[in-house]
Formats: sequence, C-alpha cells, structure tokens
Amino acid sequence: MDTGGKRLSATNTAARPYIRQRASGPFWYGKWSRNGRPVVRALGRAWVEADRNGGWRNRRGRAPEGTLTETQAASRMLALVREHHAQQTRLEHDAEERRRQGVTFRELAHEWLGFLEREKGVKPSTLGDYGWMLAEPGQQHRRGQGRYPGLLMAAFGFRPARGITTRDVAEYLRGLDKAGARPRTVNKHRQVISAIYTYGMREDSYGLAINPALGTSKRREPPPAVLDFYEPEEVEALARAAERGAHRADSTINHDESQHIQQWAEDRQDAELYRIAAYTGLRLGELLALRWEDVNLQDRRLVVHRAVSGGSEGPTKSWQARFVPLSDGAARALARLVDRGDFTTPDDYVFCSTLGRRIDGSALRRRFKRTAAAATGSALPRAASRRRVAYRATSRSPLGARVPRTLEARHHRALPARQSSPGGRRATQPRIRPRAWRDSRRARLTCGVSALDSAGACISRAVKSRQDEVDFAFELT
Repeated sequence: MDTGGKRLSATNTAARPYIRQRASGPFWYGKWSRNGRPVVRALGRAWVEADRNGGWRNRRGRAPEGTLTETQAASRMLALVREHHAQQTRLEHDAEERRRQGVTFRELAHEWLGFLEREKGVKPSTLGDYGWMLAEPGQQHRRGQGRYPGLLMAAFGFRPARGITTRDVAEYLRGLDKAGARPRTVNKHRQVISAIYTYGMREDSYGLAINPALGTSKRREPPPAVLDFYEPEEVEALARAAERGAHRADSTINHDESQHIQQWAEDRQDAELYRIAAYTGLRLGELLALRWEDVNLQDRRLVVHRAVSGGSEGPTKSWQARFVPLSDGAARALARLVDRGDFTTPDDYVFCSTLGRRIDGSALRRRFKRTAAAATGSALPRAASRRRVAYRATSRSPLGARVPRTLEARHHRALPARQSSPGGRRATQPRIRPRAWRDSRRARLTCGVSALDSAGACISRAVKSRQDEVDFAFELT
C-alpha cells in the first residue's frame, strides 16, 4: 500500500502487523491471542524506511519481490491467524479424542520401554531387542540400508489400548503363524504384548482392566538342539586358522610391512580370544569387558564382574561377580597376550584395538564365523552368535576341554567346569557377593530372631540358606 510518505505506527497492536528492527533490516510481525495465549509470527521483510521521528514509513514505488507493504503484511497475518486457528482446533480435537478413548498402544509401549530403562535397569541389548519389535513400520536401521518391519505398530499402534481385545491379539498371532514365523518368534510377540499390558494395568500407570494377551495360546516350541562340541584339537585348529588370517579375503590383505604387522597382531589376538573363550566359558560381553586387573596368572583365575551389553559396559548378566579358574590352555593364551608389551596396565582391556580401545563384538562375531567356516568347512548357525560358549573339562583330553561348535552356544549357562588341581582335587569357584547383598542378608536373618524368655536370651529361628540350615543364637546383656 502506497501511503505517499505517511508515517506508520511503531507501536505493537493486536489489530494490525507491526515492525521490528532486525540485523537484516526491518521486519513485519503479526501478534494475536487465542484462548488468552499470545501468538507471535514473523510475516516477512518490510518495504519501509525510517523517518525523522523514530518511526517507519513506506518507501515509494512498487515493493520488490520478497518484501511486504503494510497491506500485504495484514493479508499475510490474516492467513496465518486462520491457519493457526485450524491447526489448534485439530490438535484440541485429537487431544479430546485421546482423553475420551484413553492411551494408545504406541504411547503405552513407549512408556513401557522407558519404565524398563529407568526403573528396572534392563540391559541395553534387551532394550534394543524390544525396540526392534516396537519400531515404526519402514523405519530405517541405524546402520545399513535395512528397514524395520514394524508389525506390532502397524497392527495396534494407533488403536486405543483399552479397545484391543483378546481376539485382536489372537488374530495378530495367527497372522504371524501364516507368515511362516517360528513358534519362538510368535511367543516373543505375545510376551511383549503381555508385558506392555501388565505395565498398563498398574495403578501408577493407566489402570487398564484386562491384559488381552493372557487369553491367547502359547505356541509349543521345539526342544533345543543337541550341542555339537568342538574337540580340543579343533579348538586349536580354529585358533591357528585365525592366526594365519583365514577370515580375510585376498583383497583385504595389506602388503605394506607396517600394516601387515598390525593385521598379524590382530589375528593373533583373535586366536587367543577363541582359546580363552573355549577354555573358560566366558560370555562374549564378559570377554570384551575383561581388563588386566581381573587376571591373576599366579593364582590362575579370573574375576568376572563386568560385561558389555548393547555397546555399553555394565554388570554381568546375573548381576554377580564370580571367580573363573584358568586351565593350562587359557593360562598359556593369557601369558602370550601379556608379552605383546602394549596396553597391559591394570586398566587396559585384555582384548583391545590397536589404539587400546574395546573391540567391536559384532565384527568379532563375523570374523569368527568366517574363520570357523575356513577351519572346519562348515558355517555356523545364525543363532550361534547370540549365546555364550559352554565349557566342559574331560579327563580324556590333554587340554581338558570340549566346547560347542558355536562361539556362543544355545544354552545361557555354562556347563560345570571341572578343573584339575596339581593335587588331583577339583578346584572350587568361590562366589563374590556385593557388600550391600551381604548386609541385606544379615538384616533379614536378624529380623527373624525372636525373644524367648525374660532373662534376655534369645534363639534365632531356623533359616535355610541354600542347602544348609543355620541356627544363630543371640544373648542379650
């Protein structure tokens, strides 16, 4: 609008746009209120100039593209007011609908994941597994070009949690059966749905009335496969294949002398890791978190109290520390690692990169599979990369060990370790209990004491601790 040099108002009013000076020049702004809340929006660059009285006036001529006159700014402000009103109306309608229908399955699932992380202290790898199942359909993986299937969110994500029935969950599980999913996969989906609704039924969450997953049928899973054990000679053959770099393709072998020495050191470390994993039964995460301060070659034992899960270091799977005795093969492998010279201080990792950092567990799994295929002529099953190495000593083996043919066998717990001491007796594995556990245990035993006579003598109740029944007598003075 051409006002012929008429002075524009510099005050901030709600009925018309106003001007603010910015670093790039004067700018039109619009201000209005909705439900008592002020709303301010930038409209565009102003086609004005300063006057002598400290205000603004329109410039002469046609406003160039990218600038606004007062009339154009008022029209732009009116359009923004209408757009903002429509947007807020939709949001209020959706919020009212959510309040009427209750929390959605997506919101409940995300709150359940936060509950597991903050209050239950679930391992990062477990959270990642649940997050994979509860991802949005088509969401891209953090690594690679793959995408999440998002089956749960596609079926129930937008639906109110109170409106999902047992029949809905049963039809979803039957759909997984028809798609060819394994019984274990179907049961895992059923378990996650049940856990989400168990959280939603808590009084401190949403107080849902029922858990629709409890009325569905659990699929019968096939029995676990029989473990095929490596013989000690095969363990050594696997380690020798790793030392010569059997997992490397010809194109990845570096012929530069310094790089060749570095690759040889990495391959040698992998070989020793396979030996120690086979002869101790440590989980992969426990091997990655092992430090030299946990190794006692003189007493020939390890202290295992850390593990890597989901890329972060924390307590072991059982949340308890333990002693692990070292066989001859494991002790010799650790002694060879000490001789490397670099990164052998107490705080350094036993298995580390060339920079002394913790090695990547996923890359180690891939190297092991390729090495095992080259050494034994057969690839490993997919499930083998998610469990721990089982260890069993036998008297008929000079190395004293038979291990499964997987780096991480199907069973979670290691088979009993039989270590022969020089005297022929079986070595024991004392358990390390945290001080807080011992104090709470002592407090529970003390609470069981009751006074029996007025003289002050009292006898504790019989308390069962694992296998033995222990009686404690307390005398009051």
